[in-house]
Amino acid sequence: MIKFCLNGRWVEEADISPNMTVLRYLRTQQSLTGTKEGCGSGDCGACSILLGEKVDVLKEGGGVDAGKWHYKAINGCITFLSQLHGKSVITVDALADGQQLHPAQQAMVDYHGSQCGFCTPGIIMSLAALHQNVDGEPSQHQILDALSGNLCRCTGYRPIIDAAKNMHSYPATGNVEIWQPEELVSKPVEHAGVEAETRTRFRAMKKGQAWVVDDETQLQELLSEHPDARMVAGATDLALEVTQFHKSINKLVSIGSIPSLKTIDVQGDFITIGSAATYAEIEPTLKTHYPEFAALLDRLGSRQVRNNGTLGGNIGNASPIGDTPPVLIALGAEIELVSKNTHRWLSLDKFFLDYKQTALQSCEYIRAIRIPRLKENQALKVYKISKRIEDDISAVLAAFVFTIDDNKVTDVRSGFGGMAAIPKAACKLEKALLGQTISESAFINAANELSKDFTPLTDVRATADYRINVAKGLIHKCAVELLNPELVSRIEQVHTSELATSDIINQTSLTGEFYHA
Repeated sequence: MIKFCLNGRWVEEADISPNMTVLRYLRTQQSLTGTKEGCGSGDCGACSILLGEKVDVLKEGGGVDAGKWHYKAINGCITFLSQLHGKSVITVDALADGQQLHPAQQAMVDYHGSQCGFCTPGIIMSLAALHQNVDGEPSQHQILDALSGNLCRCTGYRPIIDAAKNMHSYPATGNVEIWQPEELVSKPVEHAGVEAETRTRFRAMKKGQAWVVDDETQLQELLSEHPDARMVAGATDLALEVTQFHKSINKLVSIGSIPSLKTIDVQGDFITIGSAATYAEIEPTLKTHYPEFAALLDRLGSRQVRNNGTLGGNIGNASPIGDTPPVLIALGAEIELVSKNTHRWLSLDKFFLDYKQTALQSCEYIRAIRIPRLKENQALKVYKISKRIEDDISAVLAAFVFTIDDNKVTDVRSGFGGMAAIPKAACKLEKALLGQTISESAFINAANELSKDFTPLTDVRATADYRINVAKGLIHKCAVELLNPELVSRIEQVHTSELATSDIINQTSLTGEFYHA
């Protein structure tokens, strides 16, 4: 049985299907049809809802009031119902307080932010999350970040952005009950507008079993009894098996509420991150200790994806185009693998064996990721090449950690995605760069070794030649940036540099560097 708060009332659900998504549940079993289904893959944002968790302990740089419910926008279409246990959900149906619209709703009306209206509920929920988490007028960057996972074919976005800029000036609604509900208050279970016969029919369709575990002891016991069970924390990739490939998950274990898997520990020479910590939760830590890694997160999926997706999930998925594994390989990260009877640490570059095959043994799970902290003479460089700025998959992802003494490369580690069947280092490139004085010519010559490290595939995202040539260009870009640390050369810098407030982008010399990658 799971228990969660839905629009201010506590709901209990037993015997739930492992394949039941939140979107399907809202529309078919709660008759809350304001939340729409668009793509079914977490790309369009029409299904966006607010997910609340009660924050009891302040996390580093989190800026959240302890003891209060904190809300974030997520995609309902790629979140499983079992993930809602102990949490609070708000849908667009409950935002208004009687006749008084929520500021996000009223601003969208007044600034003409809706035309056909199909995407509008999801946009409003993203703006409601922004309104809830930002005091005063949000910055342009905050607005674009909040809307990065919402697509609209009709409006051209300008009126939506205008609504976002001005919604803070509207009076807040007084519907406090849905935002800060009393915790675990027993109320009669209601299923608004759904007949008993309909619910019985849906239960008859149920196949498989879903569990929610609260601690690692439960998880280890469960996996020892059901080694074929699938684990889910964020579901931003796993749910696609159900929504896109129409597969059925027979056994599903939700681990996103296990406190020991969500820890972030900064001690000594290492930063240890629990496997179920979301990208949004680790962002403040990465910004402090690995700014280049944090900049990559701005382009990893969308705000909704980063609010739910986890670092451990990105590793365990073992995709050759996952964004974080190449960076972690370059940083020399290790992962902690645990089962009821085993415990071991494994270097991440030894975890990936072949396409979608890993060194994870039966009943094991990823407990934590341990990342060495950068030293003063080390520089991390991370590059993502994709067709869109955000909410897109990499054609090539490259990461490098250079150890530099007297302008010479005394050590180098690399990680590449999209270049092979697994995320992996470029060993011959590293050997060619070792001992080189930093110069464009030296790095360009070393880049020729990439053809010996990789034989990439041609697919819908890029040709093999494109991938090799772009990767070589990124080696050159490393030299340019190492020689010119103040150079504004990244699309990720557009909101955080003088590019945001000046016409410097129009200067020919800088524009050439800016688009070089």
